[in-house]
Amino acid sequence: MAHLTQNPAEKERFICLYPVYINSKKTLAEGRRIPAEKAVENPSCTEIRDVLTAAGANVYMENKMHPREWNRDAQFRGRIRIQLKQEDGALCQDKFRSRKDVMLYVAEMIPKLKTRTQKGGADTGSQQGEGGKKSKKKKK
Repeated sequence: MAHLTQNPAEKERFICLYPVYINSKKTLAEGRRIPAEKAVENPSCTEIRDVLTAAGANVYMENKMHPREWNRDAQFRGRIRIQLKQEDGALCQDKFRSRKDVMLYVAEMIPKLKTRTQKGGADTGSQQGEGGKKSKKKKK
C-alpha cells in the first residue's frame, strides 16, 4: 500500500479545491465552504486554475468529482491541487496561509477574469429572476 509522505512538496500533499467549495449556487450542505456573498456563480476548474496560476501558485488539475456533486456534466468535473508549503514546511506564498485563504482569493478573482467580464458582467444578475425556459412554439 502506498504510504503518504510527510513532505509538503509532494503532489499528494497539495491541498484539494473543488469548484463546489466556492459556488454561490450551492448550499453548505451541498459542499460550499465560504459565505454565499463571497462565493462565485458556477466557477469552473479551468477558471480556478487560471487564477491560481496567474497568482504564481504551483497548481495542477485532476479529473475527479466532488462526492456531493450529483450533476455528472463535464463542466462540474475536476479538482485542483495547490501547493501551500515548500519542502521545509515554509509557505510558498504569504497570501495563501490556508485552504480558506485560497478559496476566498479565487472567489474574489474569478469575476475579474476576461472570460467573465467580456460577456458583459451585468447580465449574470438579471438572469436569476427569469423562470424556466423561454416560450416554445407549438408544433402544427
